[in-house]
Amino acid sequence: MSRINLLPWRELKRKQKQQEFFITAGIVGAFAAVIVGLVHFYHVQLISAQELRNDYLNSQISILDKKIKEIQQLEKEKQRLLDRMRAIEQLQRNRPLIVRFFDELINSMPDGVSVTQVTQSGKQITINGEAESNARVSSFMRNLESSQWLTNPDLDVIQARSAAGTRISQFTLRFQQVIPKSEEDEV
Repeated sequence: MSRINLLPWRELKRKQKQQEFFITAGIVGAFAAVIVGLVHFYHVQLISAQELRNDYLNSQISILDKKIKEIQQLEKEKQRLLDRMRAIEQLQRNRPLIVRFFDELINSMPDGVSVTQVTQSGKQITINGEAESNARVSSFMRNLESSQWLTNPDLDVIQARSAAGTRISQFTLRFQQVIPKSEEDEV
């Protein structure tokens, strides 16, 4: 029997299998690198698309913020105009009140009573005046109480003094001006 040395052949076979393994590992590594690269590229594209959407949303938000500020300015302007309209309406409603006040004051004032000073603060009116007697001041107060436009007379001060041989009573009277409700307002 002849002896065959198989060692070089095994060595060649081992080198060949090793070479095939490295080639296969290289191909698998390259394939994995390509797949990782593709996945990375896909994620980069997703991130880029999301950043574009975020930029679009931020630009739309800034546009809406400007519109909101504009709307707020318009609301302030609207409120200011409404306040002015209410003030004008109130002035229009109250315009005849001063005429009505003086008409009621003259109609309520008995003979022998004169007014020296009239001051008004809101609806509160203060009158300083002179009367020939305390009874005339009382009559004046009763007339004010019966008026529809003037109410709650309150005598603050009454002082008597003599002038040219006659007795004169100086008084300070407070009352309120009201707007009576008409039948149309109550309905």
